[in-house]
Amino acid sequence: MKEKYINLFTDFGFKKAFGEEASKEHLISFLNTLLPEKHQIQELQFNQNERQGASALDRKAIFDLSCVSSTGEYFIVELQKAKQNFFKDRSVFYSTFPIQQQAERGDWNFKLAAVYTIGILDFVFDEDESQGRHEVVHRVQLKNQHHQVFYDKLTFIYLTLPNFTKTEDELDTLQDKWFYVFRHLHELDEIPPRLRERVFLSLFEKARIARFQPEERDAYESSLKYYRDLKNVIDTARDEGREEGREEGIEKGREEGRLDEKRNLAIRMIRREMSDEDIAELTGLSMDVIAEIRANLAHFISDEPL
Repeated sequence: MKEKYINLFTDFGFKKAFGEEASKEHLISFLNTLLPEKHQIQELQFNQNERQGASALDRKAIFDLSCVSSTGEYFIVELQKAKQNFFKDRSVFYSTFPIQQQAERGDWNFKLAAVYTIGILDFVFDEDESQGRHEVVHRVQLKNQHHQVFYDKLTFIYLTLPNFTKTEDELDTLQDKWFYVFRHLHELDEIPPRLRERVFLSLFEKARIARFQPEERDAYESSLKYYRDLKNVIDTARDEGREEGREEGIEKGREEGRLDEKRNLAIRMIRREMSDEDIAELTGLSMDVIAEIRANLAHFISDEPL
């Protein structure tokens, strides 16, 4: 059966649900579940210079939403489908743009408005996985050696949504409901009783695929295909790498398994005609290694019998 509602982890789906003027109330409701009382949003406007990333991979794999509230707080909302090298570095780098935007000409006392960077992640951090932690919300601020907040105007909030496992009957808070929608909207055939609130009724109407114009439907199908291909490539390569690591049974084997995992991932991306730059950014392999894989793959294909 075809899905009735969009997948919010697709670029198109996320923008449709949260990034349009008609979708502001959804974004405000969602963000307010993550913010302290002093920074609750009443109204916001989208920035003209939304940053969707400089590289082809950034444009395809994420959608960065940039906005400012009526009281002056800045927000970057980043959707991230898969683990990526230097993700945290990039997240910090992105946060510098709304900081620099606040600079004023002439005399200025350097007073800044609060900046929030919010990452909605379809994966968990490696350190959480290795240490068995299952938090969904990760709140990060600058702290001193006494673990006291040194600067409270720069906050990073990362949501590792695979860790959210509550069922419909367990949805007690508005935050729970939003997390559930992110994880399960595309799996639903009807609106669950616990989500029959005005903001969710509006979201479900916007997310109903049957109401899309033909060009919107085509754009969504293309976005959904990319998301599924990316997840399939990464999940398959990860499983193969883990299996090879288990067969070796020693640290060297695990290292080789991780390298093989990256090589298998690169092969699948090459076959899907992704660029070397995109492959390098996702796998961490060098351009030389990727060129070698391409050459070996081309040689193998040329040697196959017709």
